[in-house]
Amino acid sequence: MFKDMGQMMRQAREMQAKLQKLQEELARREVQGMAGGGLVTVTLNGRAEVVRVHIDPSATADVEMLEDLLTAAFRDAHRQVQELAQSELGGLGGLLGGLPGV
Repeated sequence: MFKDMGQMMRQAREMQAKLQKLQEELARREVQGMAGGGLVTVTLNGRAEVVRVHIDPSATADVEMLEDLLTAAFRDAHRQVQELAQSELGGLGGLLGGLPGV
């Protein structure tokens, strides 16, 4: 039984190391969410952290519309981060703490 437990612990450590490496690789990736036909773009990294925001000057005339466009662009980028994480990590995403913010 102890032999099996040792092997199981070793496999768990290997899986944890693999997950950590995948998370680090994912954090270096970027996705871009858009709204208003590209008037507003939000770029997030694989940890769902905002990297940059671009606002076309023509979108600044209407503050309420701009707020809606920013919200939509952020949601689009966040959805893409979740899809990226799912495709890269597959079933591992929920193990060992998953990804922060995703």
